Amino acid sequence: MAETVVTRFAPSPTGYLHIGGARTALFNWLWARHTGGKMLLRIEDTDRERSTEGAIAAILDGLKWLGLDGEGEAIFQFARADRHAEVAHELLSRGQAYKCFATQAELEEMRETAQKEGRPPRYDGRWRDRDPAEAPAGAPFVIRLKMPQEGETVVEDLVQGRVVFRNDVLDDFILLRSDGTPTYMLAVVVDDHDMGVTHVIRGDDHLTNAARQSQIYRAMGWNVPAWAHIPLIHGADGAKLSKRHGALGVDAYRAMGYLPGALKNYLARLGWSHGDDEYFTTEQAIEWFEVTDVNKGAARFDFAKLENLNGQWMRASDDDTLFAAFLDFLPHTEEGRALAAALDDGLKAKIRMALPGLKERAKTLVELLDGCRFIHAARPLPMEEKAAALLDTAGVGVLAALAPRLAAVADADWSAAATEAVVRAYAEETGLKLGKAAQPLRAALTGRTTSPGIFDVLAVLGREETLARLADRLPA
Repeated sequence: MAETVVTRFAPSPTGYLHIGGARTALFNWLWARHTGGKMLLRIEDTDRERSTEGAIAAILDGLKWLGLDGEGEAIFQFARADRHAEVAHELLSRGQAYKCFATQAELEEMRETAQKEGRPPRYDGRWRDRDPAEAPAGAPFVIRLKMPQEGETVVEDLVQGRVVFRNDVLDDFILLRSDGTPTYMLAVVVDDHDMGVTHVIRGDDHLTNAARQSQIYRAMGWNVPAWAHIPLIHGADGAKLSKRHGALGVDAYRAMGYLPGALKNYLARLGWSHGDDEYFTTEQAIEWFEVTDVNKGAARFDFAKLENLNGQWMRASDDDTLFAAFLDFLPHTEEGRALAAALDDGLKAKIRMALPGLKERAKTLVELLDGCRFIHAARPLPMEEKAAALLDTAGVGVLAALAPRLAAVADADWSAAATEAVVRAYAEETGLKLGKAAQPLRAALTGRTTSPGIFDVLAVLGREETLARLADRLPA
């Protein structure tokens, strides 16, 4: 019987859930879902000085928004320190680890010597075979793993392929510090083993760690998990991802108006592909995802591609789903919060009614928010420069002619079709092209030169608001 796949996402809560971490979580989640397994969540909070409750909350909130939920409750690494220490002492009793009494001065000397000789600094193993009794009474010590000193450690990686490390360059690393606290290297292995993790999917900056961690598994007689070290994300210019490229927290992308489904779609394409498919649903990603199909090379983050993809997602979303996402987005920007505070049932209904036209012109929820500004703007409307230019003598003349005709339409009959009939009839009578009549109308009703279809705008605003806005632009 095949084993159940268990993956894990294990962020350090020293900051927000950044975009690289979100993609790592996504790949773990997709592989677990694809194989019918499960993804677990572990908060690696052993760095007590830098770990914060705020960061933990931000990470959990970001994962929830993306829909990358783990199975069961999150495990907190710091709470398991006693278990980590227990394994270190077991390795000590098995002769697979040893007490090292090297002082800070000795370690510094080793570093300086290595630097002079032009080689990487590494511990020289001076306490590996010495009797601990030789150390001064009560001297502090760390516990180090006895790494093999000859041969090679091979990491068979599902993404990187066969990666070979010479054992003579992998020094005896620390498992337990002199204050009795475990190192990251030990804690990760113990937690992954105890959680039943079968596949470790993480950034390829951990590849060397896999060589070292493999030796802890072997020393304890535990099964080594399958490794999959995924490439890092670079900016569009090929440089290491920084804030200017998009190395922001997931919460920032939320505030920029991206849909969670679109962001997942885009992140999945960073380093993995299914043919030439750019747009796909989460369900398709689950069906298609194979961890062995992840590329070795670094992926490039491109805001323009993300924005275009998000626009596709918005247009493909049914209006009720998109409207719910829009309302959920509002608290995440200053303008959105102002609108949320002003929302009543009437304004909600107007925005919902305008949504089909608004979403055709928007690539993000920020643009959608901007697009619906004309609906709730206070009168008299602020005017864009180009819109104001349309309300010259001729433009105002068009408004003056249309206002009484539109006023003749009864409130009960007010609709896009009814107002279009009025404007078309006026255009035909005066020999104007429909656009020449519609553009001054758009400027007066929205303060802009672009908007959803003008007759949809009239329907959304309603008879009373439309006539009031026209009156604002006509001579008293």
